[in-house]
Amino acid sequence: MAQANNKRTINTAACLIIGDEVLGGKPVDTNSAYLAKFCFSLGINLKRIEVIGDEESEIVEAVRRMSSNYDFVVTSGGIGPTHDDITYQSIANAFDLPLVLHDDTFSRMKRLSRPHPNQPNFDWNTPSPALEAKKRMVILPYDKNLSSEEQVVFTADDLWVPVAVVNGNVHILPGVPRLFERMLTGLKPGLLPRLTDPEGKGVYRIIISTPLPESGVASYLTELAKKVEPEGIKVGR
Repeated sequence: MAQANNKRTINTAACLIIGDEVLGGKPVDTNSAYLAKFCFSLGINLKRIEVIGDEESEIVEAVRRMSSNYDFVVTSGGIGPTHDDITYQSIANAFDLPLVLHDDTFSRMKRLSRPHPNQPNFDWNTPSPALEAKKRMVILPYDKNLSSEEQVVFTADDLWVPVAVVNGNVHILPGVPRLFERMLTGLKPGLLPRLTDPEGKGVYRIIISTPLPESGVASYLTELAKKVEPEGIKVGR
């Protein structure tokens, strides 16, 4: 299944935002909006956006369903170093995969991450709670039947954080917006060959303004929508 998902044409997409903090209104979710624009620019039909908390059963159910129903699935959040960052383990369990410390990712982390000013004595070679917390971020779902390149994607030379790809079409991204945006954009070259239009020209949106109220154009828009829908054209507002 994973290999088939990795090669099939991408027509549809879904987004899963993971985090209790998002449901609590603490940060404003901008990642789903960025993904929507990204998909629109490539002609990918973003069909679903869901926000769920840090609950393993909810993550498992949602990611299985999305992987089965959509061609390109992106998750955001829950891959940090703390106890409530459970996205990797939940998605691994969803597809019966082990969690494995990915050596290449760990090497990149050690080489590219900057020392934190509040951890002046941190040593990569000395066991410590801080080291174990960092290792949580490089222990990834891993399918031994697939190559590393198919399931761990590095989108930039100066970033150690990978996009973990599970079941061929589930792409696990961080929740930090600047990282999410940069890494999603970095996936574009690998997505283009799998699009209906390999040039990724996307779709077109035409905006027409009118001084009339919605009630004044509602019936006209209804009839127009019926006429053009068979041509793949949507009429909205």
